[in-house]
Amino acid sequence: GGDPDGRHNLGVIENDNGRYERAAKLFIIAAKLGCDNSLDALKGGFKGGIVTKDDLTAALHGHQAAIDAAKSPQRDAAEKARGEGIK
Repeated sequence: GGDPDGRHNLGVIENDNGRYERAAKLFIIAAKLGCDNSLDALKGGFKGGIVTKDDLTAALHGHQAAIDAAKSPQRDAAEKARGEGIK
């Protein structure tokens, strides 16, 4: 678990320091927790040959599961109300 954005930020630091495999692991964890930026980073890592197809596929499935788990009728109603200017 942990904070997805925190994991992503650690991945960025590791990537900047040339520790690409460690960065990829952190991006995978963050993506599975729903972090869009980490998913984008993994796609770039896949294109660069650092992330395997299996890892990217698992991250995509985990990301979608996290997004689906965050959806609920109450959240949808609140989002609709915010869009209509109701607070």
